[in-house]
Amino acid sequence: MSEALNCFVLPNFTLQCGAVLPEAHLVYQTYGELSRDRSNVILYPTSYGAQHWDIDWLIDPDGILDPSRWFIVVPNMFGNGLSSSPSNCADCRLSETGFWFSHWDNVRAQEQLLRQVFGIEYLDLVYGWSMGAQQAYHWGAIYPNRVKRIVALCGTARTTEHNRLFLQSLRLALTTDPAWNGTCFEALPERGYRAFAYTYASWAASQAFYRDRLYTKLGYDSLETYIQKAWEPSYRRRDPHDLLAMIDTWLRCDIGNHPRFQGDYLAALQAIQAKTLVMASTTDLYFPPEDCQREAAHIPGAVYRSIPSIWGHRAGNPYQNPEDAATIRAAVQAWLEEPLS
Repeated sequence: MSEALNCFVLPNFTLQCGAVLPEAHLVYQTYGELSRDRSNVILYPTSYGAQHWDIDWLIDPDGILDPSRWFIVVPNMFGNGLSSSPSNCADCRLSETGFWFSHWDNVRAQEQLLRQVFGIEYLDLVYGWSMGAQQAYHWGAIYPNRVKRIVALCGTARTTEHNRLFLQSLRLALTTDPAWNGTCFEALPERGYRAFAYTYASWAASQAFYRDRLYTKLGYDSLETYIQKAWEPSYRRRDPHDLLAMIDTWLRCDIGNHPRFQGDYLAALQAIQAKTLVMASTTDLYFPPEDCQREAAHIPGAVYRSIPSIWGHRAGNPYQNPEDAATIRAAVQAWLEEPLS
């Protein structure tokens, strides 16, 4: 990770929870060249646990997002360990002290970055998977005249009750570790990390994925090896306080929770004017296709399409799965060519 980091500083940044960060840091990366008229911009927010270098695999002339045509901006979500997070910001505290980040915080910071650093007022596309899709919906609702298109993969604009159960199980997996003192971790939560990885993996792919033992095609000879060599290290890279901070953002995801909408979730969905493509994996356990399709029905003119896959939620980020990547690539390229009404 020797890549130089771009950091946009927002002084005295007031969060939705009421806390004020004397300096909020938004770390980002760009790909491609910005056109002179600034008319080729794609925003690609990060997902849970991911930093920009974890998700830029799809940015390639032959990939899903083509940097030879588009100027692609990947802002790191607050709490992910690069942008302002509990691990790098003394003013950031966890929810037990009343501190949390929201997607409205993320989107407002991203808007300032685009406008103040690049002079960008309009986005051709906001592309997001999972928590990135949540941010895409928030962008479309609060800036309806500035977002031309949205592609939202495997995510909803409001966290469902069932999804909350999953998130709380992750939180408990970490905080029942002896290293947790009720406010913070006094050491690395060794047992917590392992429980977290097993819990996450059990939801991230479908029952059919495990029944067919697809992990063996990825080079793992057993389920235990797959979890311990693939899943557990990916989360051990993250500070446990940051993992909790991102869970808290996900738990609080509600597109209607903004002064403009006064808690009216449907009004917020209906405010989206962007040409919106909603894609969901047929086997996603986090964001079941019926939940995504139900939301799409409330977004004016939105189109819903399934991703037929047994990779579950991971079908929306198919870096190990060329078939699903080809499906998404074809859909996104066609969507970018669709005329705007």
